[in-house]
Amino acid sequence: MNKYISILIVVVIIVLGIWFSTRDKNKEEIFINSNNQAKTMNAILHTNKGDITIEFFKDQAPKTVENFTKLAREHFYDGIKFHRVIKGFMIQGGDPLTKDDTKADLWGTGDPGYKFADEINLQSTLYSQGGYIKGIVAMANSGPNTNGSQFFIMATDYPLPPKYTIFGRVIAGQDVVTQIENTPTGPGDRPVDSIVINSVTLN
Repeated sequence: MNKYISILIVVVIIVLGIWFSTRDKNKEEIFINSNNQAKTMNAILHTNKGDITIEFFKDQAPKTVENFTKLAREHFYDGIKFHRVIKGFMIQGGDPLTKDDTKADLWGTGDPGYKFADEINLQSTLYSQGGYIKGIVAMANSGPNTNGSQFFIMATDYPLPPKYTIFGRVIAGQDVVTQIENTPTGPGDRPVDSIVINSVTLN
């Protein structure tokens, strides 16, 4: 009888050990998942015309979102202008050369010093059913896999071909986008008065 009791005690101890170990692991997983959910979900562009809040599509374009948030943390976008504005279409910014007015002839050609690949899934509803509609934020490029830092925000629905990585949408401040869209422009669709991103806040 004492032998069976000893075996029973040992089994109970083993079961309790496994239970506590599993419980601690679950707590760790919950903590990790909580931290993942706490990662950057949106960005606020503080412009001289008002704030524009962008929600990221990190599941559909993880590398693009990572690139944008990395540059924002480095204050790369601070002082950059929206150099191309087309009424009834979109507003474009993100070129670091626009910080220097003496390089105005080169505006639209700047990048962070590297290029990265497109993240375009034509089977995704993001492209097959949505596309470039009002408020969508996508990467500007000069051809396939030439993403850098330049991006554009759709001012209205427009039937662009799926050649530009969509990585977010405006969830607040579309009125600011509209205000910028309606600003007077000159040659090259360049705003007459500077439209500047003063800073970016990541949440």
